[in-house]
Amino acid sequence: MEYSCFKAYDIRGRVPDQLNEEIAYRIGRAFTEHLNAKKVCLGHDIRLTSPAISAAVAKGITDAGADVLDIGLVGTEEIYFATFNNDVDGGIVVTASHNPIDYNGMKLVKRGSKPISGDTGLFDIKAMAEAGDFKEVDAKGSVSSLDSRDDYLQHLLGYIDVASLAGLNIVCNAGNGGAGIVIDALEPLLPLNFTKIHNNPDGNFPNGIPNPLLVENRQVTIDAVIEKSADFGIAWDGDFDRCFFFDEKGTYIEGYYIVGLLAEAFLQKKSGQAVVHDPRLTWNTQAIVTDLGGTAVMSKTGHAFIKERMRLEDAVYGGEMSAHHYFRDFAYCDSGMIPWLLIAELVVKKGQPLSALVSQMIERYPVSGEINRTVNNPEGIIADILAHYKDQAVEIDHTDGLSMNFDGWRFNVRMSNTEPLLRLNVESRGDAALMQAKTEELLARIG
Repeated sequence: MEYSCFKAYDIRGRVPDQLNEEIAYRIGRAFTEHLNAKKVCLGHDIRLTSPAISAAVAKGITDAGADVLDIGLVGTEEIYFATFNNDVDGGIVVTASHNPIDYNGMKLVKRGSKPISGDTGLFDIKAMAEAGDFKEVDAKGSVSSLDSRDDYLQHLLGYIDVASLAGLNIVCNAGNGGAGIVIDALEPLLPLNFTKIHNNPDGNFPNGIPNPLLVENRQVTIDAVIEKSADFGIAWDGDFDRCFFFDEKGTYIEGYYIVGLLAEAFLQKKSGQAVVHDPRLTWNTQAIVTDLGGTAVMSKTGHAFIKERMRLEDAVYGGEMSAHHYFRDFAYCDSGMIPWLLIAELVVKKGQPLSALVSQMIERYPVSGEINRTVNNPEGIIADILAHYKDQAVEIDHTDGLSMNFDGWRFNVRMSNTEPLLRLNVESRGDAALMQAKTEELLARIG
């Protein structure tokens, strides 16, 4: 039987037809055998099916002869932290992030929280799990509990001057995902005031699947920011490895501009460092990094590519416009908690509201936002776009899809890895009308 729950970067599928306890057992066993692991960290998110799937994974790991350090109900980044903070051979978190309520999945890492994706062993694990032909072991492993959260919280606080946050008012929308547990634990350690929305973890998702990229999910955060006169608002997805920002007026901020702010947060502390960014939107990030004495490095989109390039460049930070933010001191992994702490500190240190910190960026580099179109022939359409614009372009780049730069504007168009979709991003140098016109021109060619 072929396991359709294996994707390019992780494991995701409907329960029980695409992912169930039998498949989870086999994945745990194959993972352990593939890594020749002796000790594995394991955690799970707040979904109703996660405890049973996690228990099946644990049995697979122990039947393969390895010990499990179970850190319990956590966010994805907590398994990353526990894996690189302990002497273990790998880590698994059972999570389906922002997928529909009947889905679940897993994210897998090896020692040091290095990613395991399609080109670094995930499909080998898939083949072993499908075959089910596992080695006999001399002795089974054991399961023990590990309380990793206090160490994790102290690590988070190490990125900022805690005292500087005194008096800030912040709205937090956990979306009934896992972020509320960490916010509750951070609250007594921070001198600021939280207004909490949908804070209690609830796998029934009574307020909808936690996915702040959906416009319809944002209004409750916007309303709370305005009602409480908050300094800014934050919302997370279910496993809180991504965070989304709203300024003090309740305006949602495109993730692209947050990448620029986080680059600034690090380079103001120490210039000369490298920052990795994705190719979809680039000019704002490149300008900020260059102005602050850093080196901007472009990488293909996707966590495995970003992490690999960050290691190669010894980059302090890497950011994607999709709200994934990666940190060298966090084993190059993504976190949804570190970004808002750094943004809070930046707001205080610059003495400006969040809207003022991003308004100049938005004015200098207006963007279309990512536009998705379902098409029959994505390769042919990209070839047509290249042929049409190539004589006008100042620069053509194929790092990820097709990027073309012109005197006053640029675009990136790329295919989805999993669907017949084209994803388009357009930006200009200070000319919103030009950006809009070129966006419409490109969409007309896409059809």
